[in-house]
Amino acid sequence: MQEVKPPTFVKLNERGGYRSQHAENYRLGGAVSFRSAYTQVAGNPSDKPGHGWNTLTTAVLEGLNVLDIVTADRIVCQISTDHPPIGYVPTVTFLGTRFENLRIAGHTLKVDLDLNILGDKPKNDGSYTSSRDFIKRTAAQRDRIQSQKNIPTEISSRYNRLPAISAKQGKIECSLVNQSEGGFPGRCFGNALDVPNFGKIFLATLLLEQADFDPSTGSPKKTTITLNMIEMAMGCVGGGDLTGGGGKTNGGTRP
Repeated sequence: MQEVKPPTFVKLNERGGYRSQHAENYRLGGAVSFRSAYTQVAGNPSDKPGHGWNTLTTAVLEGLNVLDIVTADRIVCQISTDHPPIGYVPTVTFLGTRFENLRIAGHTLKVDLDLNILGDKPKNDGSYTSSRDFIKRTAAQRDRIQSQKNIPTEISSRYNRLPAISAKQGKIECSLVNQSEGGFPGRCFGNALDVPNFGKIFLATLLLEQADFDPSTGSPKKTTITLNMIEMAMGCVGGGDLTGGGGKTNGGTRP
């Protein structure tokens, strides 16, 4: 199996600033191609009163084609964080994140995105996993998946535990996708798609990680957000795993 490194990858250092990288007309044999892609990251002190440090991560894929089965005009991953001048836990937004004309085997896929899945920044610098509303939304996602019949093992095993409210829960996986639907040969399970003779596809998977909890307040000093817009575990027609349109932020209250 061949490991393929990301054609556009940038990482911002602790001093902040801005970096970007572009790629054009990428092709991996006859399996994967895209017309263009770019990744950009920025991190700077905010000039607004009461705000600390802002970070922005953007990854864009245009003209994606995987084996002429999965195609998309444009996929945008965007994560913005606003860290407070006092405290640790950031406000997180995904404004700009979207799928444009995502198609499976030529059929348009309708994707219902919840860009407010994390909700408002928790009060008193609390962790996101201590938010009852956030846990309620993620639990509802998993309930919708688990309530369906004949779920493939690869999907059910990934979403087999309902999240619980916990101030010091280390990490939790959910999705910006509440529902998806389309006329392609296969089935939708929330953000997960089962496409016979192709494989499994996971859309807008979100991983929230919290670490280094303050012993006096219980606040996580580090909150890491990872968003992968499309993941594929392929078989039959083509083999291998593919992830595209991904971004990650792990800034803190100190630049």
